[in-house]
Amino acid sequence: MTASLVNVSYIGATILFILSLGGLSNPESSRRGNLYGIIGMAIAVLATVLGPRVTLDGVQWIILAMLIGGSVGLFAAKKVQMTQMPELVALMHSLVGLAACLVGFASYIDSSVQFEGAEKSIHEVEIYVGILIGAVTFSGSLIAFGKLSGKIGGKPLLLPARHIINLIGLLVVIWFGIRFLQAETTDAGMIPLAVMTVISLLFGIHMVMAIGGADMPVVVSMLNSYSGWAAAATGFMLSNDLLIVTGALVGSSGAILSYIMCRAMNRNFISVIAGGFGSGGGAPAKKADGEPAGEVTAISAQETAELLKDAKTVIIVPGYGMAVAQAQHTVYEITKFLREKGVNVRFGIHPVAGRMPGHMNVLLAEAKVPYDIVMEMDEINDDFPDTDVSMVIGANDIVNPAAQEDPTSPIAGMPVLEVWKAKTSIVMKRSMASGYAGVDNPLFYKENNRMLFGDAKKMLDEVLTALRG
Repeated sequence: MTASLVNVSYIGATILFILSLGGLSNPESSRRGNLYGIIGMAIAVLATVLGPRVTLDGVQWIILAMLIGGSVGLFAAKKVQMTQMPELVALMHSLVGLAACLVGFASYIDSSVQFEGAEKSIHEVEIYVGILIGAVTFSGSLIAFGKLSGKIGGKPLLLPARHIINLIGLLVVIWFGIRFLQAETTDAGMIPLAVMTVISLLFGIHMVMAIGGADMPVVVSMLNSYSGWAAAATGFMLSNDLLIVTGALVGSSGAILSYIMCRAMNRNFISVIAGGFGSGGGAPAKKADGEPAGEVTAISAQETAELLKDAKTVIIVPGYGMAVAQAQHTVYEITKFLREKGVNVRFGIHPVAGRMPGHMNVLLAEAKVPYDIVMEMDEINDDFPDTDVSMVIGANDIVNPAAQEDPTSPIAGMPVLEVWKAKTSIVMKRSMASGYAGVDNPLFYKENNRMLFGDAKKMLDEVLTALRG
């Protein structure tokens, strides 16, 4: 394949990637967007492998690597549960960062690539920055994977003078960068490059460890942005236009998503990166004096079914608890039954519900819930006062009235779904434990609220049986 044909293929792949992003912005067109992305990536890979820059001796190794990587990806796609998708995404981001680091070192060591003067300096800057971004992405994504999978606690690790430590690390990285550019031989340049890589890896660990569990959805989108910029830096190192464009698309879209997520949480993006609120989770909700925050009113599955039967309007708010219990299919059956009886059932989705952006939307789409009844928080929040029953399934922080009522709360000012304004609210939880942010929830103790304790899947099955009975 000639170089001109490769460029034409890259342009076609770029167009498909842009169409893919556009399709993924809407649930109804997401399948088409995903297909565009698959076709674009297939074209890009084939054009690169068959292009003039790959020799026949290297094709066999590329094919072997593709078979191994494709097999791992296929296995993961078939075996990973929907509840494990956030940590899988974080793990994929870490591989992008690792690839950027390895390509950077290989590009620097490669003696077949010779530059002189300004071109040499530019190429070395590309290598240095690419490895820096890749290392931060790699280690930060691994920590995010640990937090999302529960292997690392959600409580932020706030070291004394952490901002000074970060500043010193940045100055050291800049100083070694100057040493790297001044190095006359590859061996001399490897020392500052290795030191910078170690500092970047430590910074990635420190950065994500300092972010609280409640901010993890922002972390996922932020790392998505980092992986894009790492890919773009790799494109500069390899002089690959498609990789530059693709990385820029991913990096910019991830940055925009991170901004949207922070705005939805009333959080400053810089403050999230600098260190957020959060706890290990699972702590019983209590007042400052250690006494229970109030009395709760428990409800049975049968009573829940009666309330739903008598309602004319119902809003369901899903959370991570629904994902863990894999209760989305039962939720769909309940929704289908109620709609057939003339009940107006809709879903209210908070932008940071779950552990990654769009987590709840994916689960509901998997369960075949109609897209037109799945509403964003801004679209549905004003309707709660006219709602008979609001039903919260495994959510906590996103329905916490303390965000509006308690100026001293760590989540004060965060936009939340105002489920307590419905005539009756029902909260489904396993226990009275606090949410991922470790913040007490006054919703549980309101007069019009009822608590349905137990596993979400088991209790919803009972509710469905009672409805049909």
